[in-house]
Amino acid sequence: MDPLLEALRLITSGDLYVWNVILRSLQISGSALLLAMVIGLPIGIAVGLTRFRLRLPLVAVINAGLAFPPVVVGLGVFLVLSRAGPLGDLQLLYTPAAMIGAQAILAGPYIAAVSLAAVENIPRDISLQARALGASRWQAIVLQLREVRTSLVAAVAAGFGAIISEVGAVMMVGGNILGETRVMTTAIVLETRRGNFDVAIAMGIVLMLIALCVNAVLLLLGRRTIRRGQAA
Repeated sequence: MDPLLEALRLITSGDLYVWNVILRSLQISGSALLLAMVIGLPIGIAVGLTRFRLRLPLVAVINAGLAFPPVVVGLGVFLVLSRAGPLGDLQLLYTPAAMIGAQAILAGPYIAAVSLAAVENIPRDISLQARALGASRWQAIVLQLREVRTSLVAAVAAGFGAIISEVGAVMMVGGNILGETRVMTTAIVLETRRGNFDVAIAMGIVLMLIALCVNAVLLLLGRRTIRRGQAA
């Protein structure tokens, strides 16, 4: 049978192995994205809105995070979580928690860098006018963030893109264990090596569809926020 047709059959028939890997991928990457958002967005917004002595070096460090090789991040997390590492006693290596941590480290710089670039380009007149009209400091900040809400959505999309298709780091810290840490990207590598091209293609199709759907949803959210802002 044609591998592509067999791949479509595996997807539509609800093959247990394929869908368990897909759902585990969504759980791990979704958790990593939430963690990266909780860390990356506040850092990007805070650095973008404030001015302090070490700001430029900090911005350089954040932007440098965009070039972190995933395998190097995986190696760093591996060393920290290994038995000889500082967190070895937690026994997190080869667990979903280790994979979530590695992916969050990869996505965090993208979210922070994009949100920082958006926030620091906000015209200062917006904050000054808001304060002149009696707004508090926090109200002025909220008003500024409303001006770049579409860019903040784009920051989240960039973070998601950095982790959903990543394979090197998660394989190093997760181990690609069946039923525990096997996700779509690592399963694609494994099944291709085994010659199970139908399974690999099935997961590849779903992976691309997920990336397309998530970015489409984020794009729609961005357009809605623009329309609401224009209506207001």
